Amino acid sequence: MTLKTFSPLSALAIAAVISSTLHAEVKPNPLFTDGAVLQRGQAVPVWGTARDGEKVTVEIDNQKVSTTAAAGKWSVSLKPLKEGDPLTMKITGDNAVTINNLLVGEVWVCSGQSNMEWKFAQSHNAKEEGPKATYPKIRMFTVKKTTSTKPLAEAVGSWVECSPQTVNGFSGVGYFFARELHQKLGVPVGMIHTSWGGTPAQSWTSLEGFGTDPELKGYVDAATQKLATYDADIAGYAAKLEEFNSKTKEWNETVGKAYQETVKAWTEATAQAKKAGQPLPPKPAPASPQPKAPPTPDGGQGHPTSLYNGMLAPIIPYGIKGTIWYQGESNANQSKQYRTLFPAMIADWRARWKQGDFPFLFVQIAPFNGQPPEIREAQFLTLAKVKNTAMAVTTDVGDATNIHPSKKEPVGQRLALAARALTYGEKTEYSGPLYDSMTAKDGKIILSFKHIGGGLIAKDGELKGFTIAGSDKKFVPAQAKIQGSTVVVSADGVADPKAARFGWANVPDVNLFNQEGLPASPFRTDVD
Repeated sequence: MTLKTFSPLSALAIAAVISSTLHAEVKPNPLFTDGAVLQRGQAVPVWGTARDGEKVTVEIDNQKVSTTAAAGKWSVSLKPLKEGDPLTMKITGDNAVTINNLLVGEVWVCSGQSNMEWKFAQSHNAKEEGPKATYPKIRMFTVKKTTSTKPLAEAVGSWVECSPQTVNGFSGVGYFFARELHQKLGVPVGMIHTSWGGTPAQSWTSLEGFGTDPELKGYVDAATQKLATYDADIAGYAAKLEEFNSKTKEWNETVGKAYQETVKAWTEATAQAKKAGQPLPPKPAPASPQPKAPPTPDGGQGHPTSLYNGMLAPIIPYGIKGTIWYQGESNANQSKQYRTLFPAMIADWRARWKQGDFPFLFVQIAPFNGQPPEIREAQFLTLAKVKNTAMAVTTDVGDATNIHPSKKEPVGQRLALAARALTYGEKTEYSGPLYDSMTAKDGKIILSFKHIGGGLIAKDGELKGFTIAGSDKKFVPAQAKIQGSTVVVSADGVADPKAARFGWANVPDVNLFNQEGLPASPFRTDVD
């Protein structure tokens, strides 16, 4: 990357941009473009930019609403729309903008980190399902990855109609969720996909969203400090970047080329050693470390508030029905704090959207040898803390050696099942068994559950995955039996049990389900 020096010509170009902004034509937010899906049955916010004082009129489906732009912005609220034939929206001011092929249906936000970002093309059954994905009434808007220290006004992206040619680029979980809803409800479904792999929940929370909880004060301090130094960081970034580029060029010439040749020779020697069954040679290291790029002025995608500002604020207050969320891996080392952070983030999103306590459906982290049980517990506990939420359990579709399990279809289906029950009123069981309470009696612990559906079952054999402990807190494997709507656990040598656990491992080996085929969530009765 090279830097251009600042010149008077550059100053003229900037002046021209400023001038054009002052005389800007009316323009809708990028979410309102051809092929968009608008939320049915509720007020529809529409907004954009225009010159100050410009009268802006929005027309659609026999509605006509006008407003006057102020501070370069305008917004109107349309009366609720109904699903039906594609609509055309006309926005007029000093100029006119026509938006075609608009559908009215159900709009959901899908967000999180890599398992939500994971593309349909990488799903385990993409080859079988891809050719079937002709759903012109399913559309996805994927927000471009963007970080920012301050909330941005516009997202970069476009609405894409679902087809065998386009589905590979969709979020896998998002697609399967949308497909289930579309098939069950018979209406268009729009997904606004805003996710980024390897990101923590604090990045997706606004500065105000952390509140005054002392447990989250560190995030407030970090975001506030970044705001305070932002202008200075911007001013010094160009020089640091130029220095980095210079050092990188020098390193490539003096170290990099020679190191590449060394690695090439090592690769060949390794292949020969494997073929001959001999010990593998150690991988060489460069003579000096490669220069590191300077941190971006906004702190990057892991910094508190950076993704809320860059990828969530720009889509608010677009009319939505709810959110599906798959994240937590990057907060696993702060699992106890996540009990506070995750509910705070949900409350923040709801407060910002001003659509009440809209449904927030999330995925419990799948089994993986690097993910501790405490993060699943933090998610489980969120259900009791935050209303209008549901959790899709994935103990049966994980991958012990891969943090990105490829089975995305059952994940999307379980989220959709929760939406169908909680949001759309379908009378169906939508969750696997969830621990409710325990009673200790006669050397046994009786565990009661919610969401037993048609009844508890042990899938493929005797119940497994339960442990039990006395007052010494030493957990040992337990015998577990289903008795009606409860599970009774006991263990030889534990005469006076005090606590029980289920699936309490990085990779739970469990088989408690309900008759509807939904797995039970891991839990422990001795929550600290």
